[in-house]
Amino acid sequence: MVWHKILASVAFIFAGCYHFIKPKFFLAIMPPYLPLHKEAVFWSGVFEVLLGVGLLFPLTQKIAAAGLILLLILVFPANIYMATAQKFQYMSPWIRYGRLPLQLLLIYWISKYY
Repeated sequence: MVWHKILASVAFIFAGCYHFIKPKFFLAIMPPYLPLHKEAVFWSGVFEVLLGVGLLFPLTQKIAAAGLILLLILVFPANIYMATAQKFQYMSPWIRYGRLPLQLLLIYWISKYY
């Protein structure tokens, strides 16, 4: 198994677990126009963990990669909201805006396993 696939898997598993460790952060970046904030944070964490694990196994790698790409697209509005909402202006612009191209890089990285 290639080290970069393990790194990607661990990154998504960690991020997914973080939804349960620090849910307030993820709830805060949910755009107000989206419904079911708690449910979205919970299920996105579950899917990040499951798909991160799925990335490790040849049998599930492609479906996990497709699922992670879809998940990254679906959570993009939260990153846009975090970058642009007034309530996050206390954060460094590097953090707020840095998440946007990071999502694109993650999509590119995960697409290698599809």
